Amino acid sequence: MTATTSDILLLFFGTCGLLLLLTLFGEFMRARYGPGGDNPVIETYMTRIHSWWAMVLLVSLALLIGKIGVLVLFGFASFAALREFLTLTYKRQADHMTLALAFYVVLPLQYLFIGLGWQGLYTVFIPVYAFLLLPIVSALRGDADRFLARVAETQWGLMIAVYCASHVPALMQLQFEGYPIDRGVLLIAFLVMVVQFGDLFDFFFGRRIGRTRIIPGLSPKTWEGMICGTACAMLVGAGLAWLTPFGVAGAMLMAGAASLSGHFGALVFAAIKRDKGVKDWSHLIPGQGGFLNQLDSVLFAAPVFYHLSHLFWAG
Repeated sequence: MTATTSDILLLFFGTCGLLLLLTLFGEFMRARYGPGGDNPVIETYMTRIHSWWAMVLLVSLALLIGKIGVLVLFGFASFAALREFLTLTYKRQADHMTLALAFYVVLPLQYLFIGLGWQGLYTVFIPVYAFLLLPIVSALRGDADRFLARVAETQWGLMIAVYCASHVPALMQLQFEGYPIDRGVLLIAFLVMVVQFGDLFDFFFGRRIGRTRIIPGLSPKTWEGMICGTACAMLVGAGLAWLTPFGVAGAMLMAGAASLSGHFGALVFAAIKRDKGVKDWSHLIPGQGGFLNQLDSVLFAAPVFYHLSHLFWAG
């Protein structure tokens, strides 16, 4: 058993222990304040904990498998997220070829380039080449009805569901001095944990002490909750610094940047859902919405975390 595998197992069992405590706390609060399960705050909290259990199991399994496991997991997540997003957009028959290229050419190529380690290509493939190609394909069909809106929605879907998500497995390609390349999977665990813990604490403190909504009428997020959530994510980052090549201070800063990016990303997704008139992206996960509901913060945080790591830490 390698040191990386041992660390993954240690992290898995430690996280399961923490989730068990959080689950028991939620059940205690449910029994005390929400008899019959009618307290919406407690039920939302428990829903997030349940999604955490599933996420921990899936991500841990993928990390143990290694690069192939991580690429397959996030490739599937990208496919599901892109489907959820584009289902809510306006499309015409002229867009069918464009959508087929997005799902069955652009998406797998992005993950193939990451698997091959072609950094110069996977960092620009979607925002340059795919963004230029797909409008050409749609334009050749000769249907100009709401053309710009149709193209922009497809491009935005590719950006968040594929490009941003693919920067999570791309962390495995970064090389750091004194940090073995096979430990790149631990950076994925670090990113997901600090962002998700930041969201959890944002929700908790936002409901307990939050008074000032960031965007009234759009999202229940408050400035107090966001600040506390980001600060707690930084403390979690300090505790998980051993997973990274950043050191304690660097891990705190990276955790703070990732968490803050995730908070603002959640607001963007809230605005999109409000524009589309929906509460959840889909019902793929019973009682918890879709993949985008679970990954919205991670999607925004991933490219920020990746590029900061590459710019300031990678050799």
